[in-house]
Amino acid sequence: MSSRPAQAAAAAVASVALAVVTPAVTARLATVGTRHPITYQGFRHADAALVLGARVWQDGRPSRFLRERVVTGVRLYRRGFVDKIIMSGAEQDSSGYGEPAVMRRVAEQAGVPPEAIIEDPLGLDTYSSCIRARDEYGMRSVIVATQEFHLPRAVWLCERLGLDAQGAYPPPILTEHTIRGHVRELGATGKAMIDLARGREPTHG
Repeated sequence: MSSRPAQAAAAAVASVALAVVTPAVTARLATVGTRHPITYQGFRHADAALVLGARVWQDGRPSRFLRERVVTGVRLYRRGFVDKIIMSGAEQDSSGYGEPAVMRRVAEQAGVPPEAIIEDPLGLDTYSSCIRARDEYGMRSVIVATQEFHLPRAVWLCERLGLDAQGAYPPPILTEHTIRGHVRELGATGKAMIDLARGREPTHG
């Protein structure tokens, strides 16, 4: 008799764990074949690279994750896989510089012409970035540029929102922040699926 509470508790824990993990696994499986390292030669041409925002330091420098994402978008542009680069992030960020402006600076320093860059100042999360690429900027196809751990959710969302979506990621580096990113995706993917099911409105200016 004394083992029944323990068994019930174990079953409850297992159920919660399954509920948390299932969305992330679903998104990863659904996007197999559309997510590739930036060295991949077989990307289909797309309207734009959708570069997702990340942290900017207080002195205006992009974080490693942000710089890697921008460089990935730049490489897609240079290789002719996209016509435009959308820098999608928060204009009102904690640094005061604005993610899209910093992203533009990095891309222009890398030789991308200003007219090829679109700043999306209201890409406050992945859902908003995807739907705004479609509705605000008229894109029908995108190659999402972000870290590998983020791509399943990002590509899955863009696809479900009606975009022809692929994903490109920089070489993965195992760090504490990368591990945190993988863990964060468990909850974030579940939330993304709820947002999609509810038909959440995008962020507008």
